[in-house]
Amino acid sequence: MARKTLDVTIDKEGRDKGKTFVLTEMPARAAEKWATKALFALARSGVELSPDLLKGGMNSIAILGLQGLLNIKFEDAEPLLDEMLTCIQIKEPNTVRSLTPDDIEEIQTLFTLRGEVLKLHVGFS
Repeated sequence: MARKTLDVTIDKEGRDKGKTFVLTEMPARAAEKWATKALFALARSGVELSPDLLKGGMNSIAILGLQGLLNIKFEDAEPLLDEMLTCIQIKEPNTVRSLTPDDIEEIQTLFTLRGEVLKLHVGFS
């Protein structure tokens, strides 16, 4: 079975309005590794996590939600944020390609796309 994908078209006013991005679910091992790193970063930041939550991978991330991830120190969050961008491509007429640093021009677009990547992986909307 193919990995899940989601097309996201930006409708908010700004430089990214009308751009369509294709989000693709990480392979299972990469998603597990990402979730484990996020949970360990949360634990290091002082968030009290039960042993069961530490074993839950992406399901635990779903329980904690984006708010829980705001407790992570930037040094721990930065590589996780960068990894999320590897799930995103840009759709252009007749092609879908990898992102370049200039493809996303608004900060809000980054927040929107990262939120959608997380939803794609944890299976909630």
